[in-house]
Amino acid sequence: MKLTQNLIILVFTLFCFNSVSAQYGNGYYNNGYGNGYGRGGGMGMDRSMMAGQQQGTPSKPKEIPVEETAAKIVDAMKPEVKLDDLQAIAITNVLADSLREQGILLKNESSNQEQKIEQIKALRESTDKKISAFLNPDQVDKYKTFMETFKEVKKGKSKKKKDKEDTKEVKENTDTKTE
Repeated sequence: MKLTQNLIILVFTLFCFNSVSAQYGNGYYNNGYGNGYGRGGGMGMDRSMMAGQQQGTPSKPKEIPVEETAAKIVDAMKPEVKLDDLQAIAITNVLADSLREQGILLKNESSNQEQKIEQIKALRESTDKKISAFLNPDQVDKYKTFMETFKEVKKGKSKKKKDKEDTKEVKENTDTKTE
């Protein structure tokens, strides 16, 4: 009697274990109900699949380090202003400090837009003075012309970006109207 009772319990346990492992994919990849519970595929969805659905929400763009931005500006400036290596290093440091300050000013919520503009203008003037201190008189003129063209290029890029955003908005508005 005891032997048959133990045998029935053993068989019952094996059947329970087998049904559980079938639900969870029995440890095999691409096997079982829902490809193993919590691994996605088949009937179940995992977190990585759900993350794909959240792509419509805009994420915060990655900030480019100020040193990298300053280096790009100096690389563009170097042939036009004819900077030597020491001048390039010094100007890169000045620009990096200036860009850090500018970022702090822009993130400052205690001042309004007009104050921020005034502060950035003052920062730009002091940066120009610091950079001019590293240049000889011939290079100062070249630096001024470079900065004027640099500002025009930046304005052109921002206008193109605004135009793209405007056309995107118009396209989205027409799409929603047709629906």
